[in-house]
Order: sequence, then structure tokens, then C-alpha cells
Amino acid sequence: MPNALHTGASGEQLGPIPRELATIMWPELPPLLDEIKAEVLRVYPEYADVFAGPHGRFAHAAIEQSLTIFVDQVVRPSVPSPLRDEMFRTLGRYAALQGRSLDTLRGTFRVGARVALRHTKKVGKRYNLSPVFMLSFADTLFAYMDQLEALASEGYLDAGAAAREDPDELRRKILRLIASGSGTPRATLVELAERAGWQLPEEVSLVALSTGARPARTALHGDMLLDLGDPQPYLLVPGALDTGRRKALVRALGGARAAAGPTVPPSGAADSLRWARQALGLALAGIIEETPVVHTSDHLVTLLLMSDPALLEQLAARELSPLQGQTATRRERLTETLRTWLATRGTAAQIGEVLHIHPQTVRYRMRNLDAAFGRRLTDPDHRFATEIVLRAMHLRERAAARPAVPPPARPRTHVNAPRPARTRPGANADQH
Repeated sequence: MPNALHTGASGEQLGPIPRELATIMWPELPPLLDEIKAEVLRVYPEYADVFAGPHGRFAHAAIEQSLTIFVDQVVRPSVPSPLRDEMFRTLGRYAALQGRSLDTLRGTFRVGARVALRHTKKVGKRYNLSPVFMLSFADTLFAYMDQLEALASEGYLDAGAAAREDPDELRRKILRLIASGSGTPRATLVELAERAGWQLPEEVSLVALSTGARPARTALHGDMLLDLGDPQPYLLVPGALDTGRRKALVRALGGARAAAGPTVPPSGAADSLRWARQALGLALAGIIEETPVVHTSDHLVTLLLMSDPALLEQLAARELSPLQGQTATRRERLTETLRTWLATRGTAAQIGEVLHIHPQTVRYRMRNLDAAFGRRLTDPDHRFATEIVLRAMHLRERAAARPAVPPPARPRTHVNAPRPARTRPGANADQH
């Protein structure tokens, strides 16, 4: 049986590994890869975003490459592995940029080695591999994992040194960690903040900026963190966006638009930024009032109503189905009257004053609505759902009435149910 002698990290030769092992191990690599990932996530749950996020495919490919090279080196011990080496340096750099500790990174390799050895022992029993072989294999495996750990550590330390050399880049790194919602431990953020000369606050406000915004740094408070390289630029304000900070931000923006998310602990920054971006999109679309800096907290109901247009379409189709048999004009008038009644619960005279129509016309329309909807208008759940739909449709109607403006970043959608339109003043118009 041909054998290959392997050399450990210290340079000494390890025991012989049979080349036939490659034939045995190839089919075992896919389930082994899955076992390693699962165990790493069990021991280090903070690595979930590494496998599930935008770098997930790369992490998967790096582990796969490491297993493939290991089996290849059983047959050809001197086979070069430049791709694997660079992939693991990149993993180390990514871990550093994400604020993960070097000890945690090294720990993932120890977990991988334990899983691989445990899996191989099961295979060994199946193929009656000798205890002597298993001992030799364990030595070889741990030496190989030491190599991978050294490569990742090299990338990690290189990235850390580069960040320390550039305070602005280190601040951007802190901002991205906070805004990503990746669950970076507070202790790690505090350590990075100290290196950057910045104090991690107890609360933060994330501010979304319009595309292309380039606020004047000199006009902003020095403790704000900015990421203008993001396709959707944003900044972080320590604490609340109070009057002084808001005025400074408006001056710095020079006419560009912004939306401030709610003030939250750093762990909630991703939500604050997400809501701020939604509010900015709605403001640019004319659905909510556009001001130099929109305050998301003033428009929470609107954000909720407009958060899922496709779901709104489904809800509108269900709740307004009783009006499908009416003409388009009739539907518009009935939905406008229904929306006003749901919003005011007023008398015919009060509703008529709001809509600029005669009270008798209101009564006529309400009789038609009662006939169409029946008990649905007395059912609290249906009544609430119908009010949600009509309020959302009214918001979009207001936006459609605005002069043409460049479209916002968010896609436009349409509700497959009638939208309320303004009714011309005039009594008993429905009766003609």
C-alpha cells in the first residue's frame, strides 16, 4: 500500500497516511462540511451572519476548498494551495472588519478539527481502519488545521493593523458593525471605539441620506459617524437628534434630504436605519410631508401602512370586494364616503361638510354601503382592516396628485381595488 509521510507545523514527520484514504473520504466531504458549519454555529452563534449573509457563499467555498486540499494532499503531499491560502487570509480579514475577536476566530478552527476527527472515527469503524492509523490521522489533521488557523490569523492581524493606521476607516468600520445588526458584542465595539478615539453611546439615532448627499463634515458635530460610500449613504448620531444637531445637519446637507430613525440602543440600530430609509423614500414619493430632515417617529403609522404594498393589495381585494360590481365612478364615491365615516364616525351632516356634499347624499351612499357590506361594517376585525386599506389608498392618492418628480428608490405598486377620488361639490350626485 503506497504511503505518504506528512510534516507537521514543527517540521517533524508524522505517521504514514494511506493514499486509499482519498477514495474513502471523497464521498464524506459534503456531509462533513455541513457538520462543521452546524457545530461552529452551535458553539459560536455570532457567526450565523457569516454563513447566512452576503459572505455566506465565500465562507462555504473556503471550508469546501480546505477539505478538498486536505484530501488531495493525502495523494500529493506537496501540492500547492494558493487559492486556499488566500481564501483563509480573506476570512481572517473579514473577521477583523466585523469586530470579532481573534480568540473566537481561532476557536472555530478547533471546532472544525474536532468535528472532522469525530466524523473520520465513524468512517474508520465502517472501513475497519486500524487504531494506529487513526492516531496518525489525528496528528496530520490537527497539523493541517494549525496551518489554516495561521493563515486566517495572518489576515486578521493585517486587517487590524490597517484599521489602526486610518482612524476614519476605523470609525466607518464601527458604524457598519453597529448599523448591520450583526450582533457584535458590546465589549468589541467599546474596544474599537477606544482605538478610534470615539465613545460608544448608550443610544443612537441613524439618519438616512438621499442618494448623492455629501454633507459638509465641518458643519457636523465631531462625534457623528458617516458612511458616504454606501449606495444609500447614512450617518449615526450619538443619542437623540436634538434641535442643535438637527439644525447642524440641515446646514451640512445643503439642500439634500434626510430622514432620522428612532433613537434606540446600538443593538437596535439596524431597525432605526431601515425605518429611516423607508421614511425617506415615502417623503420623496410625496406620501408623507417632505422636510429637510423627516422624523420617522412622526410617521410610524404611515410606515406601518406602507411597509408591504403587495400584502396591502391582498387586503384591499378582500375587504373591498363588495364594491366590485359597481361602476368606477360609483366605487370612488362610495369608498371616499366610507373612509370618511370610518375616520370620523360622524353624522351625515358632519360627513357631508367634510366631503362638500349634501347630507342626504351621504345618507344615500351609506344605505348603499350597508347593502353592499352587510354585517362586515359591524364586525370589528373587518371594519379595522377596511380602514387600514382606505387610509393607505388615500396616502397614495395624495402622492399621485403631486407634480411629477423623479421616482423614489422603492418600486411603485398598485392596489387592485378602487382608489378614492375627490368628489365635486354637489348634492345628490349619486342619484343621477
